[in-house]
Amino acid sequence: MVVISSRFANSLIVLPDSSMIINLSSNSTASSSLPYVGSRIRVNFKPVTVRTLSSDTRSGCGNVRCEARSDSDSRSVSNSSSLSALELLKTSAAERYTKEKSGIMVVGLSFHTAPVEIREKLSIPEADLPQAISELCALNHIEEAAVLSTCNRMEIYAVALSQHRGVKEITEWMSKISGVPVSDIRQHQFMLYEKEATKHLFEVSAGLDSLVLGEGQILSQVKHVVKVGQGVPGFDRKISGLFKHAITVGKRVRTETNISSGSVSVSSAAVELAQMKIPENSYASVRVLVVGAGKMGKLVIKHLIAKGCKNMVVVNRSEDRVSAIREEFKDVEIVYQPFSELMSCASIADVVFTCTASETFLFSKDQVQTLSKAPTERLFIDISVPRNVESCISDLETTRVYNVDDLKEVVEANKKDRLRKAEEAQLIISDEVREFESWKDSLETVPTIKKLRTYAERIRASEMEKCLEKMGGDISKKHQKAIHELSKGILNRLLHGPMQHLRCDETEGRSLNEIIENMHTLNRIFGLEMEISILEEKIRSKMEKSQV
Repeated sequence: MVVISSRFANSLIVLPDSSMIINLSSNSTASSSLPYVGSRIRVNFKPVTVRTLSSDTRSGCGNVRCEARSDSDSRSVSNSSSLSALELLKTSAAERYTKEKSGIMVVGLSFHTAPVEIREKLSIPEADLPQAISELCALNHIEEAAVLSTCNRMEIYAVALSQHRGVKEITEWMSKISGVPVSDIRQHQFMLYEKEATKHLFEVSAGLDSLVLGEGQILSQVKHVVKVGQGVPGFDRKISGLFKHAITVGKRVRTETNISSGSVSVSSAAVELAQMKIPENSYASVRVLVVGAGKMGKLVIKHLIAKGCKNMVVVNRSEDRVSAIREEFKDVEIVYQPFSELMSCASIADVVFTCTASETFLFSKDQVQTLSKAPTERLFIDISVPRNVESCISDLETTRVYNVDDLKEVVEANKKDRLRKAEEAQLIISDEVREFESWKDSLETVPTIKKLRTYAERIRASEMEKCLEKMGGDISKKHQKAIHELSKGILNRLLHGPMQHLRCDETEGRSLNEIIENMHTLNRIFGLEMEISILEEKIRSKMEKSQV
């Protein structure tokens, strides 16, 4: 028994062994449904009119057909425009996969879409990444997977056999490992498919999607995904190729646009500005004092270390914070001094960074005048608000003061420069997306190449065996080898042309569309199409394994 669903509203159903046509109008006022009509077809709709067909009309009907009608032609049935209702109705859940194409997607959350309270729960430790890939690829509709987990994002890249089922399974998996309800994840997650997913990863790798535009750490994190994924089942050809290409894009963008140059935070700008003013633009021989070990103070220390500063004095009200920083950077000599030693420490420093929450000046003009003279111009870089250093200290002959306003101009100029470079980077990314998509699409011809060679080899082996049987059993091994090589040579020469037309080779000048068309042509000519779709076969295989 077949059930006709609501998709056939406003249609005419013609029955092959019946003298009836059923008008299924959704605006019918009839209140009852027709349980059985003709050859046991159940109609879960409200019939409006039933009229008799002539015998010659019935004789031309080989199948039940469903025809859309307008008000003007509701009484006519057109053979030429008929669509087999049974063909639509018989489509099973598995067969519907044949209409879907295996594709790349990204499902994730980032600082753009989710607060840190959600992101930290979804974060995956480095040691657990291989297991995460394995678990994802064990899901029914996920073929390949990779996980990019950082402090600012948790993104899962996958090759899915079904788009919407893949998203559902990944979301449920994320909920399972984190304890975050699916509803909460859906509220903050984003999903991108095919070209958009590729473009997103390329932008991430290039630093265009980072909190600080153009920052370089994310490229290292993308490289780490490839390192961790090597040899892990599920980190296969498409996903591996995607991430390796993303690394190439990240490098190319930074090389061609120099987007990472120029400080875009106050703390990094402070360190960069001081470096421009000190001898030889190097912190190697400069005595550095940092006043304050809070959030801004720690950032200044980090940037100093990144610029090559190996020793410094830190003045703070308590030693606890300084000890924690010293523990984090064990290769750097960080000396703690209490606030009572502030002036004595400043008198032997060449560069003084101030970053405290003090509401009064820590350095006045009178105090600085009493300090011992520095061998070069002493720099005060004041990034505190309220200010910690009197600006009039710059009136002194060997002293120069820079405050946060001076730095903001540098930061804003650098930000504008990076935005301009980001536009240049987008052109590079668009070019690289096209190149990657072409490579990915060319993979579609690989199964055809394999099937064509297998098909031809099977014929060659069969015909050679028949030939040897006809020649009798006394043929020498030398002659057998010669016949074998002859058959292989003929096979390879015959396959050379078709194989060349299935391969993406820029020197041949063939477009991707031409190659795909060649693939479909060869499939038709040699009957290489499988009776069951590759997607359906993969899904069934996965489901069988999960039930064991």
